[in-house]
Amino acid sequence: MTAAPAGAAAPIWRDVVGQSETIATLTRAVSDPSAMTHAWLFTGPPGSGRSTAARAFAGALLCPSGGCGECRECRTAVDGTHADVDVLATEALSIGVAATRDLVQLAGRSPSVGRYRIILVEDADRLTEQSGNALLKALEEPTPRTVWLLCAPSLEDVLITVRSRSRHVRLRTPPVAEVSALLQRRDGIDPGMATYAARAAQSHIGLAKRLATDEGARIRRRDTIAMAARIRGVSDAVGAAADLLHIAEEERDRTLDARAAAEKQRLLETLGADPSARTQPPHIRAQVTALDKEHKTRATRFTRDMVDRALVDLLSVYRDALVVRSGSPVALVNEDARPVVEEVAHAFTSEGLLGAMEAIATARERIAANVAPLLALEAMAVSVQLPTRR
Repeated sequence: MTAAPAGAAAPIWRDVVGQSETIATLTRAVSDPSAMTHAWLFTGPPGSGRSTAARAFAGALLCPSGGCGECRECRTAVDGTHADVDVLATEALSIGVAATRDLVQLAGRSPSVGRYRIILVEDADRLTEQSGNALLKALEEPTPRTVWLLCAPSLEDVLITVRSRSRHVRLRTPPVAEVSALLQRRDGIDPGMATYAARAAQSHIGLAKRLATDEGARIRRRDTIAMAARIRGVSDAVGAAADLLHIAEEERDRTLDARAAAEKQRLLETLGADPSARTQPPHIRAQVTALDKEHKTRATRFTRDMVDRALVDLLSVYRDALVVRSGSPVALVNEDARPVVEEVAHAFTSEGLLGAMEAIATARERIAANVAPLLALEAMAVSVQLPTRR
């Protein structure tokens, strides 16, 4: 296997784009024991590649060549199937104590085949106070050769007791050009589509891939952007709020329903139950009920995440409108929807645009705080009505 040229990043880092400082820090830790520690906290905005960077780091730590990107250790570490890599990525609203305790037990074991046992928690911001406390002992009294990799949007999203015991690595939003190049190289996306998707996704790598490959996602985004120019009264605001929630719920059902049905089918088959039976024995009903509860929790989180993504898209219209009003040479996120952006820019004052952006930010905070999404969306939509022309 060919080593990377001097000064160049090892191949394992090829999908970690726009993060040269982070790669340098982690590469140094791989090669220099004095730069290594037992717990790392990866933070960065959504789509910046926190999990990708953490998985690449796991591969580099386990690879005999420090991250060749081709050997079994690299490949299995990145996809989470390595015997010494345990991944917790929840689809629930929080990480429970039981799941955390299971990880702590795993962390106490010696590596099976590699240099390290690596525990990756992709949603450390979803640790509750109780589950965070369950993790503390493992972080305070680390087992030799066990490494914790925690991922979260920001330091403030992680319990202070957890983040104070971890080394912080901050990722930034990667440049549009680098995200576009990644889509072209890794996914074979046409250059024009890759650039559009990277810009529209505001460099969110996962979303950019989806926009580039899913026409339905592009249509839903276009409909969201168009709302900024059609909210002219309270009735329009109420309708727009309902539409935003409907788009999120439609996507939720399209994405999760078939998966939930397949999981239920597999559970019944595993338990030896007849899927066509009208009633099931009590012990089977209990497990089916627990699975249904898990599905509802997953659906709630998915809906919130989709609504939040729509609000980020809507926010980008007012951001672009502010750019247009100021005459700044900064590129627009929604160049393909310039007529909508210009209509909004001409309708609002600069102060009004800032107020609309604040209303959207408030809606996102309320939904994250468990306010009913429709209520938060209605209050937001009323606040962003196009001003009446005099």
